[in-house]
Amino acid sequence: MYERLTTEFPDILFESCASGGMRFDPGMLYYAPQTWTSDDTDAVERLKIQYGTSLVYPVSSMGAHVSAVPNHQVGRSPSMRTRAEVAYFGGAFGYELDVTTLPNEEKALMRDQITFFKEHRELLQFGSFYRLNSPFEKDENRTSWMMVSDDKTKAIAADYQVLSRPNAPLKRLVLEGLDEEASYRIEGYEGIYNGDELMEIGISLDHQQFRELGEHKLPGDFYSRLFVLQKI
Repeated sequence: MYERLTTEFPDILFESCASGGMRFDPGMLYYAPQTWTSDDTDAVERLKIQYGTSLVYPVSSMGAHVSAVPNHQVGRSPSMRTRAEVAYFGGAFGYELDVTTLPNEEKALMRDQITFFKEHRELLQFGSFYRLNSPFEKDENRTSWMMVSDDKTKAIAADYQVLSRPNAPLKRLVLEGLDEEASYRIEGYEGIYNGDELMEIGISLDHQQFRELGEHKLPGDFYSRLFVLQKI
């Protein structure tokens, strides 16, 4: 059936899915290069789901959406920012919620998120994916990953914190896949960073948190941060 459909309608993008699991199948990617990753759309759950799926399947094949909160399966309510910054790293970014119920602030944020994804679509869908911190290791409280363009001129890195902890140790995000001899700017940051510096020492997440939130303020649970890098 798939052979007949894709032959007769070559311009239609089919998405595969299977109720009850077994959604991804390497052979099915030939006919349906996009797969609905999971009905579990909670952003925190998706960290493990998308990280694990990426071990075998390209990011461009994963369906990932910003869904309504409280989440219908676990009852969590991560911010719209965090939900989007997880879903960006599934190739088929989208929304599944009732837009008419959103406050104006979130509607404006949604427009900005769509603009961001369109601007960086090629990198987020077809860049080289690097796993930096696994959600399956240590205390399972942190996940980090990044996308790097083939020519290493652009990159987007993301870091996610599940739960806020008292007296947490200082954290750095050590990147991968950059040109070690090149210099980079990080969007929203002053200064220039060398590629080898970013891959050996990394970015101070505590400094970033201070810049964004101010002194004596903590990010709380389900916190995400995104770093957009451009080679100069």
